[in-house]
Amino acid sequence: QVQLVESGGGLVQTGGSLRLSCAGSGGTFSQYIMGWFRQAPGKEREFVVAISGSSGRTFYADSVKGRFTISRDNGKNTVYLQMNNLKPEDTAVYYCGVLESGSVYYTRSYDYWGQGTQVTVSS
Repeated sequence: QVQLVESGGGLVQTGGSLRLSCAGSGGTFSQYIMGWFRQAPGKEREFVVAISGSSGRTFYADSVKGRFTISRDNGKNTVYLQMNNLKPEDTAVYYCGVLESGSVYYTRSYDYWGQGTQVTVSS
């Protein structure tokens, strides 16, 4: 059974930075696409960024390009999300997910999710 645990969320001021981590267990993570989504109160969960397993190809939402960077350490089964120049609209619960096949952009494609970590950006 694949399990994912996110960490690193918190409260930060506008323009600040945070680094989220997603540690996995119970699977061969080097084979999986890993993605980050976020969900703000009253809104649907939305795609943020994803990274492929072997090639490290990345996919970014337009809203975070140039500010967020995804990376992975397959030896540690961990994916990181470096978030810089944070804005109040980045406030949300951030979730990481495992994708075995399908489109990286859609929530329904992902097979496993973590419990989420709260990111709050104050203005």
